[in-house]
Parts: sequence; C-alpha cells; structure tokens
Amino acid sequence: MKTLVCVWMMICLCCCAEAAASDLLRDSAVSWLGALPCGSWDCECAFSKLQGCCCVSSALDDLEQATFIRMMGLWDGLMRLNTQVQDITAGCKIAFTAAMLPMSGCFGPFTSNMSISYQSVSLNQGNGYNPALGVFTAPHAGLYSFSFTVYSKPGSSGERLYQKLQLVKDGTVLASSWEDNREDSEDSSSQTLLLQLRRGCQVYMELLSGRQICGDTQGLNTFSGFLIYPSSDELGN
Repeated sequence: MKTLVCVWMMICLCCCAEAAASDLLRDSAVSWLGALPCGSWDCECAFSKLQGCCCVSSALDDLEQATFIRMMGLWDGLMRLNTQVQDITAGCKIAFTAAMLPMSGCFGPFTSNMSISYQSVSLNQGNGYNPALGVFTAPHAGLYSFSFTVYSKPGSSGERLYQKLQLVKDGTVLASSWEDNREDSEDSSSQTLLLQLRRGCQVYMELLSGRQICGDTQGLNTFSGFLIYPSSDELGN
C-alpha cells in the first residue's frame, strides 16, 4: 500500500512539474520582444496543440494548393498535346511495294501514255496503293519517299531497247528513266525521290506512248513508297 502511495505521489509531482514547465515556456514566449524564428508562428497553437500545429502550416498549404493548380494545368496541356499528336500521326503506318507480273512478252507499245498497274503487291500498309489502277493515293499529308526500278530485255542482241517510264504526281511528271539503243540486250535503272504530299494526292508510274517494256520474267519492274513523317495539310504542296 505504501508503495502505491509513493508511486502516485511521484506521478503527481511529475505532472505538476510538466505543467509548470509548460506555463513557463508559454509565459516566456508571450513576453518575448525579439523576432520570432517564424513570422507566422501561432504561439498559442504551438504550446497547446504542439503535435498538430506548425508555424509554416499556412505557407505550406498555400504552396500545396499552388503546386496542385500548376500540376493540373500541366496535365491539361499534356492531354491537349497528346490529342494533337494523335491527330497528326493517325494512320501513319503507310508503306507499299509492288511489282509488275512476270511476262515473257512486252508491255506496250501504246498510242498514248499508259499508267502501269503493278499488281504483285507484297506490302500495302495504310491501303494507299490501288493495284488495279497502279495509283498511290496519300492517306495522310506528309513527306514521302518513292522509288521505282525499270527493267527491259527486248530479246537477242541487235533488237531495239526502247523504253521510257516516268513518275507522275497529280498529272505532273517529276522523274523519268529512258533507254533507246540497239547495243544492250537488257538494261535496268532505279530512282528514288522525296515528295511533300497533301492528303489525297496521287502518284503513279506511266509508260510513254510508243515505248515498251519486255522480257521481265522475274517481276523486276517495281514501284514502292512510304511515309517518312506526317504533316498538316497546309504544309503539303
């Protein structure tokens, strides 16, 4: 029993000492005439609710709110940018490659220029190439690369090698390959060019009137193209 009384008295003394110390600190802080370590320190709050109060809580709340608003603005801008990127790059996997069907005879000559139908299609991403017409129609505006190879074998030595093919964009000739001699029993050539296209622009190959392509038994006459990078329609020519 005496032990319990002693313990109780010690607890009471400690509580009284803690209360006295707290009162002393409070009085000292209130009577302090110098600059406080934090200009917005609420002394009453700091001494009565020490664990839930901070002298910079208001400033931190303002900073948190400003940061949140800025982050929401950045997120909104990022979403708008992502939408623009998706609009520009939509359907941008565009590429094709096609070859003329093997032939032992000749294609041509014709009395007028004839578009060439490269019907053996090995790639047509974006479905921009029409093998029935031999025409590529740009599904999206952008910078494109086009290549073509011309091959002809008229027959035995001394026969005339007489071919001329040209790449045409919307009716305008942009590149050509031609040969006219009796020295070569066969010949081939290739070209590559870059074109800025609007959506809907058409590119195709045509054989000039009076010319011919012969003896292509391996499908060596080819036409191909692909989108390098997209652009808005306003940038196309």
